[in-house]
Amino acid sequence: MTKAECATEPAEDDERDDSHLDDVEVGAGCTEIWEHLAEERDE
Repeated sequence: MTKAECATEPAEDDERDDSHLDDVEVGAGCTEIWEHLAEERDE
């Protein structure tokens, strides 16, 4: 696997469903994202 294939950002033609993060504030850090995901699992 090349370095380009391991990029953290998806290629422009890649589609992904980020709807599970709609309620996370812009600029939230890892802790806030993990807390949000944990709360979603509990519901």
